[in-house]
Amino acid sequence: MKRVAVLALGAAAIVAAPAAFAGGPVVPAPEPIVAAPAPVVIAPVTGDWEGAYLGAQVGYGDGGSVDGDGAIGGVHAGYRWDLGNTVLGVVGEYNSADMAGENDAIKMDQVGSIRGQVGYDLGRTLVYASAGIASADIDVNNESYSDSGYVVGLGVDYAVTPNVILGGEVSTYGFDDFDDTGVDYNPTTIQFKAAYKF
Repeated sequence: MKRVAVLALGAAAIVAAPAAFAGGPVVPAPEPIVAAPAPVVIAPVTGDWEGAYLGAQVGYGDGGSVDGDGAIGGVHAGYRWDLGNTVLGVVGEYNSADMAGENDAIKMDQVGSIRGQVGYDLGRTLVYASAGIASADIDVNNESYSDSGYVVGLGVDYAVTPNVILGGEVSTYGFDDFDDTGVDYNPTTIQFKAAYKF
């Protein structure tokens, strides 16, 4: 009986020894705290459209309500203010034209305009709308007339470099009862443009 008691005490001592030598109960190490990454703020892609520019344009015009079409081309100059995504501008334009109908009954010789612009900055691309006043000279049955009206347009420009801009614009002009001739003249033009921004 003594032998059984001694064996039992010895077995208990063997079982308890590792825990005693290990320094007591095992406490699991705390898991490291991983900080969440800071949110990435993506800035809108915008170009730099601010400044003065000077250029030239060439294209095609159609007489609209009056028979006649032909070539049109000239020069333009303007200034833009870049407000971030919105771009505002003003531009003056002069075009010489050779838009004639049958037998040259009605022919547009030249047209100029001063327009305001509002555009949306897509980086190297700018899409815009324009509107303003226009003045034109036309010949009606070989008689010259001049009158003022309005012009509206839609255009797109692309910055090939920070200074070189290529683009295109479609414009519609409105001249009601042109210089009291009884002719309502509403030509539409499409022109390709090149400009240098200073």
